[in-house]
Amino acid sequence: MDTDNTLLNALVGAVATVVLSFTGISPILGGALAAYLDGGDVENGLRVGALSGLIASVPVVGFLLFGLVLLPLLGFFGVPFDVGLAVGGVAVLAAIVVVGGILYTVALSALGGAIGVYLKKEL
Repeated sequence: MDTDNTLLNALVGAVATVVLSFTGISPILGGALAAYLDGGDVENGLRVGALSGLIASVPVVGFLLFGLVLLPLLGFFGVPFDVGLAVGGVAVLAAIVVVGGILYTVALSALGGAIGVYLKKEL
């Protein structure tokens, strides 16, 4: 599956990132796959890897936010429920999770993109 459609390659890399999430290095693997399929130079590999990470970060951040909102409401932490504290805490934690999750996924996918271009040229 070698195609010049960058968005399709990024989508394939994003799916690989989500499917391989149990590995711990799935953003690198997904970005490498997307860049390997797309070809080009290192700059293009960084771009398609980062795009793959951005697409993959949507379900990852959604899952983390779901858990972040659901767990405190169910009282798993043994703390009595206070609405004001919960809203403020969830808002701060949600911002950290969203920004951190996106930066983590996009940065590692871009790194994987550079690796994918290198592998394409060497193999």
